Amino acid sequence: MKKARCSWSEGHPLLTTYHDEEWGVPVHDDRHWFEKLVLDGAQAGLSWLTILKKRDAYRKAFANFDVKTVARYGAKDTARLMNDAGIVRNKQKIASAIQNANAFIAIQKEHGSFDAYIWSFVAHVPVQSKQSSKKPWPARTELSDRVSKDLKARGFNFVGTTIVYAFIQAAGVVNDHTVECFRHKAVAKLGQKRPK
Repeated sequence: MKKARCSWSEGHPLLTTYHDEEWGVPVHDDRHWFEKLVLDGAQAGLSWLTILKKRDAYRKAFANFDVKTVARYGAKDTARLMNDAGIVRNKQKIASAIQNANAFIAIQKEHGSFDAYIWSFVAHVPVQSKQSSKKPWPARTELSDRVSKDLKARGFNFVGTTIVYAFIQAAGVVNDHTVECFRHKAVAKLGQKRPK
């Protein structure tokens, strides 16, 4: 019998694997957070499948998402990235990744880690959604509005509320697997385990 999955994950093996193994799993590693931030910003106006296909190239282009290295990128790095066919060659998105790296480091200095900062919006406990496959996903929520507003105030860009909603769904701040999806209960259990 075929497993019930969130509808967006059907149609390509990369999407299905990402859904089954990563999407909604709570993230607690700053390198992983920075990767998600860069990739979600790169996705703006594009499909997530397009970005998944380019993820390995992004890891190479952005120093495996080492935030301190990316924060030091200058004009030569921007030129190199604009010539990298493996990533989305959009000057605004590339500049955003570098700018966001610096804003990310500022949050680390203030909060100890980006992880501590982002999870503070939900008191360090994932929101358990009751999303049904019979209803369309919202494009934004009150939570994504708050996070987006705060990130913008801290100098981040490509962090509109729709992008932020995708960001917090993917990283498990919100468990938005539909209640019918086979991953819903498993991801909910993961959210009960707090990192040491």
